[in-house]
Amino acid sequence: MNIKTQNFIKQNTSFQRSQIVSFLLLLSGLVIILSPLIIVLYTSFFSYSNNPSFTFKYYQEAWEKGNFLLGFTNSSIVAIAVTIFQVITSILAGYALARLEFRGKNIVLLLILATLVIPFQILVIPIFLILKSGNLINTYWALILPTAASGFGIFLMRQYFSTIPIELEQAATLDGANTLQIIWYILFPLAKPAIITLSLFTFIGEWNDLFKPLVFTNNPNLITVQLSLASFQEQFTSNWSLLMAAVIIATIPVIILFIIGQKQFIEGIGTTGIKN
Repeated sequence: MNIKTQNFIKQNTSFQRSQIVSFLLLLSGLVIILSPLIIVLYTSFFSYSNNPSFTFKYYQEAWEKGNFLLGFTNSSIVAIAVTIFQVITSILAGYALARLEFRGKNIVLLLILATLVIPFQILVIPIFLILKSGNLINTYWALILPTAASGFGIFLMRQYFSTIPIELEQAATLDGANTLQIIWYILFPLAKPAIITLSLFTFIGEWNDLFKPLVFTNNPNLITVQLSLASFQEQFTSNWSLLMAAVIIATIPVIILFIIGQKQFIEGIGTTGIKN
């Protein structure tokens, strides 16, 4: 056996060992991440009586006692409305920051980025006073308008538009297209991965939001999923199977959405940082 063959075998063995170590590390991380979910699922499906048995009764009971139908309806209305508003405002503002030239453009961008480090809780008092002055407290608008625009969404769309060749827009301009037509017919289809990414982030954030419904409404008819879950938790603190079933019920829409849009989500995240 010559020296080259020996070196090849050593390199191949070393590569295989590194693959095994990487696999074990990834497997360990997967187990750690999925363990809480597995425990929640197991607890929600099994009855802790003398003879533990598989059952769906906790899901039916949680759905009926938790008033989740009203919570799902209200959360869906709010999450969908906020998502639509954020997509529209983010596309328009992102396009302006990516393509238009105007005085103070960089300052505007810095101010938008600065909003990302300001916790929403700090702004809750002025937002509450504005909503109160407009008689919007205890309405859907109180849950929609405070997050109708997002600094993250604007920056995300700005980054994505910056990766699209400007020659496409120039050609459309020569054909007589105006700015809105360029955005709708050219940029919107090309930016679908970023739009889906923003939509997923926004919808999940609104669906899981407890703070806004807790502060801006006290109308029982406007109860959201998270308020339903919090109220349910206070009533059934000792029944873990029932509580875990309620948690799974509140999480199902988010899981389904992520599974449907995961491909575009990964593509959107991977391409929005290519060009500054």
